[in-house]
Amino acid sequence: MNRILVAGLLVLAAGVYAQEPGRGRPGNWRFIGAEAGRPGPVVKNAPFSADVTTETTQVLADGNRIHRTSSQRLYRDSEGRTRREQSLESLGGLASNANLPPVVFINDPVAGVDYALSPASRTTTKTVRGNPPQLPGNAPGPGRRMARIQSAENPRTVKNEALGRQTIEGVAADGTRNTTIIPAGQVGNEQPIQIVTEAWYSPDLHVAVLIKRSDPRTGDTITRYTNINRSEPPHSLFEVPADYKISESAGPAPRPPSK
Repeated sequence: MNRILVAGLLVLAAGVYAQEPGRGRPGNWRFIGAEAGRPGPVVKNAPFSADVTTETTQVLADGNRIHRTSSQRLYRDSEGRTRREQSLESLGGLASNANLPPVVFINDPVAGVDYALSPASRTTTKTVRGNPPQLPGNAPGPGRRMARIQSAENPRTVKNEALGRQTIEGVAADGTRNTTIIPAGQVGNEQPIQIVTEAWYSPDLHVAVLIKRSDPRTGDTITRYTNINRSEPPHSLFEVPADYKISESAGPAPRPPSK
């Protein structure tokens, strides 16, 4: 579920990058790693594009409020390729005054490669990966997967509710609310902590188009998909422009087998 919240998702952790010595202009940033986060299962025959916005509000003990907003543009074609356009400030909580350039992440499961593009410097980093698994048509939504994981860990502290179906941004979505109670003393807390996560999952798109999470430790977070367009995105969006300079990066270490 953490992967879903952070991304959306598609979300994701920050990609690794470095600034050339003695340079401070945005166009001089270059990538070392080729993608923000590890790609998930491939979803075929469900193309779309959308804006994904995440808002987090945290109220401090003195009444002060911290509000953060990040956004990205997401595309997926019928073959399961994805493209994410976002700013570096939205990755990993980087300083908003850093004047960092926008970046583009392309995951191409057909070719088994990922690309991290810097439009400002016209460069890209390529990473060769093994193909991720394809998502079965009967795969459970994020709320259901989360409920199974949490119930296995501590079945007495989780309440799961089906919220029915509603139309969100023009697509049908099934809602699930999961309430987790962390008992007193489990994490050093004097009183029980209640965490509520509400996810609205589109079975047609295989994504949660709306997620609301309330956790007194970190605040309230809302991730929503808007401007959803279910037509096929142009193929050129998933290709590296011919004038970009491409460098290669070693792929990540393979995951250990699941138990």
